[in-house]
Amino acid sequence: MKLASLKQGGRDGELIVVDKTLSRYLPASSVVATLQLAIEQWSRFQDTLLALYNQLNEDDTLGKPLDPDELASPLPRAYQWLDGSAYLSHVARVRKARGAEMPASFQHDPLMYQGASDSFLSPTAPIYAADESFGIDFETEVAIITDDVPQGVSLALAGDHIQLIMLVNDVSLRNLIPSELAKGFGFIHGKPPTTFSPVAVTPDELINYWDNYKINLPIHSYLNGQLFGKPNAGTDMQFNFAQLIHHAAKTRPLMAGTIIGSGTVSNNDLTTGCSCLAEKRVLEIIDTGTATTPFLHFGDQVKIEMLDEQSQSIFGAIKQTVISYEQSNG
Repeated sequence: MKLASLKQGGRDGELIVVDKTLSRYLPASSVVATLQLAIEQWSRFQDTLLALYNQLNEDDTLGKPLDPDELASPLPRAYQWLDGSAYLSHVARVRKARGAEMPASFQHDPLMYQGASDSFLSPTAPIYAADESFGIDFETEVAIITDDVPQGVSLALAGDHIQLIMLVNDVSLRNLIPSELAKGFGFIHGKPPTTFSPVAVTPDELINYWDNYKINLPIHSYLNGQLFGKPNAGTDMQFNFAQLIHHAAKTRPLMAGTIIGSGTVSNNDLTTGCSCLAEKRVLEIIDTGTATTPFLHFGDQVKIEMLDEQSQSIFGAIKQTVISYEQSNG
């Protein structure tokens, strides 16, 4: 099943059901108004939403044309957004570039931070930044949405709480992050609003690719129309999504609608490319001592997408242009 939210529904959007080809949709308001309400009572609404989805796919005369520009984020805002760093090849390279070893604990204790969740960008919204010197970067990731997760959930049961999957552009302002982290209290300015894919899909839509709570498909990042990287999201994922849920719920419950990200997708195989500019830059530092790839400039365009083996887009594409914040506000 594929679900999305129209912007016209207010701050929490209006829930719609999208067909497999991402070309048509049907309103789901007759079932439940928003995705947040649906995920809070998933067992109540899931079957009815699925019936609507099947009806849409079986009759190509039904529905309205899907326009990505009319979509908000699947969850326009959420009670919680937690982002992990499940690809240790990415972590190891970043640390190596600054001459630091990766602690042994990173092999079994996931990195995770809590990001801003009060407002997410729509999948085609601009990336606003006040200054190019902030070090504007994209980060290509996968994320899941949970139902209610009890505190201390066992690893064996954690994966049962995964209800929806999305793609992510976790925008980072790289040059603001070091000074914030140096304070020893996390970061605020270095992490502006996050962007998610046009649609969220249920795991059964990925039946051929969803294994051990990972997606075994490449995730494509494009910069100004050129392929930047296509690492496989399942390969080299040290911590799967069940493990990330288990970690996040160690000392607190997770409310329905909690989003958990994988962190920047990365492979040990360098030929698959990178999923963020920072990793490309640290590889340059490791090789030559100097980073030559610049961070994003105003006017740069980023695209993130995942295709199945038939080259059909699964989640739709995140397509964003970097724009000056001052310019956007006149």
